[in-house]
Amino acid sequence: MNDTIVTLKKGEGRTLKSGGMWVYDNEIASIEGSFENGDIISVHDFDGYFMGYGFINTKSKITVRLLSRKKEHPVDQALIEQRVKDAWNYRKAVTDTGCCRLIFGEADFLPGIVIDKFSDVLVVESLALGIDRLKPLILEKIKEVLSEDGIAIRGIYERSDAKVRLNEGMERFKGFIGDPFDTKVEIEENGVRYLVDVKDGQKTGFFLDQKYNRAAIARLCRGKKVLDCFTHTGSFALNAGMAGAVSVLGVDASDLGIAQAQENARLNHLEDTVKFQCADVFDLLPSLEKSGELFDVVILDPPAFTKSRSSIKNAIKGYREINLRGIRLVKNGGFLATCSCSHFMDPQLFSKTIHEAARSAHRRLRQVEFRTQACDHPILWSADESYYLKFYIFQVVEDL
Repeated sequence: MNDTIVTLKKGEGRTLKSGGMWVYDNEIASIEGSFENGDIISVHDFDGYFMGYGFINTKSKITVRLLSRKKEHPVDQALIEQRVKDAWNYRKAVTDTGCCRLIFGEADFLPGIVIDKFSDVLVVESLALGIDRLKPLILEKIKEVLSEDGIAIRGIYERSDAKVRLNEGMERFKGFIGDPFDTKVEIEENGVRYLVDVKDGQKTGFFLDQKYNRAAIARLCRGKKVLDCFTHTGSFALNAGMAGAVSVLGVDASDLGIAQAQENARLNHLEDTVKFQCADVFDLLPSLEKSGELFDVVILDPPAFTKSRSSIKNAIKGYREINLRGIRLVKNGGFLATCSCSHFMDPQLFSKTIHEAARSAHRRLRQVEFRTQACDHPILWSADESYYLKFYIFQVVEDL
């Protein structure tokens, strides 16, 4: 702990006071004391009222990220151990822990770090300097807590290669923490087996946040012809195949993703039913429409079209176009699953964009259900950044 005090300007810190965990550079009146970026410091309101302990980085617009709000709970080994125990106990209560997001940053009160568990392997993404310093302790405590439940971790791989680290004055890093191991890890989710490439796959290697959304759409796929757009490593497509779809086409622009999807299809003995094509979805959908193709179920799971407020207009165009094309490929009475994983595409804006696409396609949408990210990616109210995935299932019907 450092004796440095960050004091807020009068009237600032509204996010912090409503339960958030961030202090922005423009909210700070003064910083008293000597410190190094990454140190744990105290945050006080303008009148000296204690607000919490957090780590500081003056190179980041988010200058302080809070770790504790109580003066009697300093940031020490005991606090980190309690955070890890709480995170693990929560997962055990709400989800299948064979593969799950074990730590979800701010939503687990450990801001700036994500840790995924794939069977007996951990994958770590560290995005803030202060949490990077605490990373060895967090991992040590995770291994201890899991071992109490008889779970031995075979290896840890770090995927801290996101560009956002540069905003923190940090270098991008990717590699083993500890002894090397085979980075293709087999997992099972919803009864589907996958080989997860934790070294070269996107993000941490596999998108765990769609676990229950995949199960939800699978229920509609028995005996159906299915199109899965932006299939990545084939997860929605394979869930549809396992559910008894007659045929499934998965499409993605990544050669690596398609190769992994085909490997996963063989792993589940679905290679005759579930086929994959490497193509740009924006190019392929108009050509499918032109050739008169129609599907019982169309799934749209695109990457985030925007990662900032400044590019939201282009993102809206992208979501509108992809949903328009997708809706036109659904048979009358068929189903559309569509989602956005961009935090900046808020639920109201996303639903408005889908509605506009349906109107342009002269189709009516009947909402089957609205879902969010899986419960191992908890949404912490008052920490808006923890809510990012919006997932709709609609029945598509022709205008009467």
